[in-house]
Amino acid sequence: MIRDITLGQYFPGESVIHKLDPRIKIILTLMYIAALFMVKNFTGYIIFAAFTCQLIWISTVPVKYVFKGLKPLFFIIIFTAFVNMFMTGGRTLFTIWKLTATVEGVEMAVLMTLRLLFLIIGTSLLTFTTSPILLTDGIEKLLNPFKKIGVPAHELAMMMTIALRFIPTLLEETDKIMKAQMARGADFESGNLLKRAKGLVPLLVPLFISAFRRADELAVAMESRCYRGGDHRTRMKQLKMHDRDFMAIAVMIGLMVMLFFVRNLRY
Repeated sequence: MIRDITLGQYFPGESVIHKLDPRIKIILTLMYIAALFMVKNFTGYIIFAAFTCQLIWISTVPVKYVFKGLKPLFFIIIFTAFVNMFMTGGRTLFTIWKLTATVEGVEMAVLMTLRLLFLIIGTSLLTFTTSPILLTDGIEKLLNPFKKIGVPAHELAMMMTIALRFIPTLLEETDKIMKAQMARGADFESGNLLKRAKGLVPLLVPLFISAFRRADELAVAMESRCYRGGDHRTRMKQLKMHDRDFMAIAVMIGLMVMLFFVRNLRY
């Protein structure tokens, strides 16, 4: 399960999406999320599914790699579908004990499940196709206007990117610790959910020690390279907008307009 978490990982490539300006990719991700919440029916989800599949194909990121990140969130997805199915009023479909599923509840469960799936896939493509350095530069450039009110744009961008980049590193470290403890007789697979959760407690101490050690090593490495924050820093690669960036914005606006016109359909 730990190995299935792909959040924060970067998949190198030469696709059009990889070559987009990181600022544009961040804006496109926000527009993607906004467009997703505009969808209110199955027609909209069919359009959105076709658009998302096209994005995955253009990005050249393997489909198995994209859907691999859904496995750790499977419980949350199922729980969301369950709550919507049995907690939405309407025409009774069937009853289990004291829980009543409705036709409207089943429809809502399907729609919410699709929304979660597309939300995870769409946002994952941002980190799959953007290196940590470019992501930092993009976030910093977008936050630069807020410097006038005292917002430390560079420091915030650096912290966000380091936190995101450390996710796969800590997951890899967790996997190593689990294998080491399993070799000594620890059991993380058998038993119910509560027992498995208790079995993970011995992982916390070595994991925290490893995290603090890596953070200290990173701080020493940055200091040894005379890192002093964002003031007066220069960059080897300057961010520049190209025609493909404006074309990507136009495509996303077109998608949002299309979803706006179909959102009032019954199905």
